[in-house]
Amino acid sequence: MSTAGRSVRAEVRGRLAAADPGLLRFTAGLRTVLAIALTLAVLAALRLDVSHLVAGAIAAMVATFAIREKGRSQQAVTLALGLPVALVSMSLGALLNQRVVIGDLFFVALIFCAVYSRRFGDRGTALGLIGFQIYFASLFVHATGPALPGLYVVIAVAFGSAALARFVLVPQTPAGILGRLRRAFRGRFAQLVAAQAELLDAGPDELDKAVEEVRVRTARLHETALLIQGRLPDGTSDEAVARLVQRRIADAEIAAERLGLMLLTARSARRADTLTLHLPGAHLPSAPPLPARDEALEQLRLDLEALRLLVLRPAGPQPGTALSRLRNRLLGYREEENLPPADPAVQDVFRGIGEAARAVMGLRIALDGPQDESDDTPATSRSREELDAEDAAIEVAEEEEVETEEATGLHRPTTRAAVQVAVGSSLAIVGGEFLSAQRWYWAVLTCWIVFLNTASTGEILVKGYRRLLGTVLGVVAGIGLAGLVGHHTWTAFGLVLLFVFAMFYSAPLSYTLMSFFVTAMLGLLYTLLNTYSLDVLVLRIGETALGAVCGVISAAVVLPVHTDRRTDELLVTTLDRLADVTRAAADQLSGAPPADLVEKARDLDQALADLRAAVQPLTHPITPLRSRRDTARYVVALLETCAYHARSLAATAELLPTHPAIAADPRLRGAGQRIVHNIEAIAAQVDDRRPAAEIETGPSIAAMLEPGTLRAPRYGRVTDRVLRHLQRLDEAVAGLARPLKVPVRARAA
Repeated sequence: MSTAGRSVRAEVRGRLAAADPGLLRFTAGLRTVLAIALTLAVLAALRLDVSHLVAGAIAAMVATFAIREKGRSQQAVTLALGLPVALVSMSLGALLNQRVVIGDLFFVALIFCAVYSRRFGDRGTALGLIGFQIYFASLFVHATGPALPGLYVVIAVAFGSAALARFVLVPQTPAGILGRLRRAFRGRFAQLVAAQAELLDAGPDELDKAVEEVRVRTARLHETALLIQGRLPDGTSDEAVARLVQRRIADAEIAAERLGLMLLTARSARRADTLTLHLPGAHLPSAPPLPARDEALEQLRLDLEALRLLVLRPAGPQPGTALSRLRNRLLGYREEENLPPADPAVQDVFRGIGEAARAVMGLRIALDGPQDESDDTPATSRSREELDAEDAAIEVAEEEEVETEEATGLHRPTTRAAVQVAVGSSLAIVGGEFLSAQRWYWAVLTCWIVFLNTASTGEILVKGYRRLLGTVLGVVAGIGLAGLVGHHTWTAFGLVLLFVFAMFYSAPLSYTLMSFFVTAMLGLLYTLLNTYSLDVLVLRIGETALGAVCGVISAAVVLPVHTDRRTDELLVTTLDRLADVTRAAADQLSGAPPADLVEKARDLDQALADLRAAVQPLTHPITPLRSRRDTARYVVALLETCAYHARSLAATAELLPTHPAIAADPRLRGAGQRIVHNIEAIAAQVDDRRPAAEIETGPSIAAMLEPGTLRAPRYGRVTDRVLRHLQRLDEAVAGLARPLKVPVRARAA
């Protein structure tokens, strides 16, 4: 195959991998569809009726999606334990179906146990989910005692089909998932570089859109880095390899984000505010467009495209190829004498491209092993020697044992959630019986679902609203589909499989869209069971609304966790992690012994991701509190800016033992102390630990070290970078004081 053909093929694979990192959504949908299809094929061969086919489809779906463990052996054990749980649940559902009071009481107890079982990890969560969903299936198909032998066969076939789909037809290993996530990282890196190239050429009317695209793709790259972080322990051969890959992923992410900031600076004709890349709706300062025929800018456009090709290529460039020559040229920009004549801001972009090319080469070596070095230029050889020295210096650090005080009793999250769901489900059962004595369980299902993966009243409210909206839209679609399909059984089942795949593929993207596919699928199942009518689908809307309301009432009244309290707790955790990273990085840059900075930075990223998810009720478009929404967005954006600079400081600090251009400076410890003090003061204020705490402002970080400015020539390139990150971090932390109402005290120079 020609080089051009391989490049096109690599680019297509990169785009597919970037759209669905690790193909996790595609694999989940495909595996579930195959499990259902196999179940239907076997049950049809056994000549079972439609109600058994529907029960089998539900059981196969549950047996597939309930299991979330990463190891294949753990998955097999959980699936084997799930079979007797499903059989018992179906039996109890069939026996208690006609006993209203006893059946309802048992259903509430089952719901409590299913939620409480989450405290036992992924296996407990899976078994609780299987027990609840199979009991629900027994109500859906109106299971009875005499029908149990046939239903036992259905469940056994469904679990066997789920095992075949999981372990034979669509096998997944931790190493395989990690490999696909790596390709996704490359694809999203390439997409970000393409967006940065578009930013370079964007006209005045297109500038805001180009900045937003860079912002979105930067966030997607970070999301993929976090996914890789979560899969490294299980997907790599040993801890040293995991640490090396983690380090190289972090380097590449930081280099890509730094390149974007340099491009923003070149476009705005002044130092760009880092916040521009993190605050939705932020505008780039207006500036005259860059000259279209400038030689340096034309070279810059070509080099951005070359960087994109280097990222996408699945293996290291071979000697003598065009890509190897491009790689050597890009790495040459790390040397001052190789920079093209241009404005200083544009020269910074060339430096950024050189650093990004170095990060890409480091990532290649970590993922693909050693490469041919016969075509290396002196600049490439120096970059490779730096990477080899860094790799050799990476040691497996001992994990710090962090003692956390575990909540007990009703304060334990799983216990509190179990009580809330039990109370909400009881209300849903009572209310649902008034709406329909036959289909009251839809209200219970909605109440159960709105509590999944939520931790505050606001999150439950938003999730309930989204489910109701998706249900209404799905009912409209279900009406049309039922009329088209009629009683064509296999056509209806074919559409059911299509909707199941769409449901799993869209679930992480949009809960509303997922609810739409679920409701449309249920409309088809009703058609197959000959229970379809417009009244049934309208009743589905009423039961869904009732279940959502019952869930919100229960969350607001029974052991409530208010959104403000939840976000404050996560905000304090994020600030504590930020202080840890900043303190450790400043200490190491000052000459302290090495620490596990990359791991600390990833802990910060995870805490920030949890906070970002928790503030969604505050930042949702329908929230009536516009001022609070803007404040929440601003605070999260400032924290993302802080996290970027802290990650960059940590990455630079880890170079100290091996990089010849970096030397420890004891004065940096004092510069970092003010930042850490301010972070801790803000955390104390939010946590009400020290309400009178004040943050300190005063001379710039550069002025704290010696008189002058950041752009003074006495600073080397790496030192200048460290000072920039410290200064920007100092400014961003100080910026948190106003929205969080923390007093500010100016310190004299």
